[in-house]
Amino acid sequence: MEILAYVFQAILILMFAMAGIGKVVGSEMHVEGFEHWRLPQWFRVLTGIVEIVGAALLLIGYWAPSYAMAGALVLGITGIGGIVTHIRAKDTFKETLTILILAILSFIVFFIYYL
Repeated sequence: MEILAYVFQAILILMFAMAGIGKVVGSEMHVEGFEHWRLPQWFRVLTGIVEIVGAALLLIGYWAPSYAMAGALVLGITGIGGIVTHIRAKDTFKETLTILILAILSFIVFFIYYL
C-alpha cells in the first residue's frame, strides 16, 4: 500500500502544483474558467495558493507521513469544492472528470496514511 500511496502522491503533487501555479500567475485558461464559474479572480489566486500548499505538504509527506495526510485532506476538500463548482455551472462530465479523479486520489492517499 505504501508504494501505491507514493505513486498517487506523485500524481497529485504534479497535477496540483501545475494547476496551482497556473492559477496564481493568471494563465488565460484559469482566468476564463473563474469568469465562467462567476467566481472572483482573488478566489482564483487563493485557490492556487491552497493547491500549491497542498502539493508541498504531500511532497514533505514522503518523509513525514502526517504532512501527507494533511496535504491529501486539503486537496481532497479543494477537489470537492471544484466538483461542486462544475456542477453548479452545469459543466459537462468530461469537464468535471479531472477534478473528480484528483479528489478521489486525494482521499485514497489520506485513508492509506490514516489506516
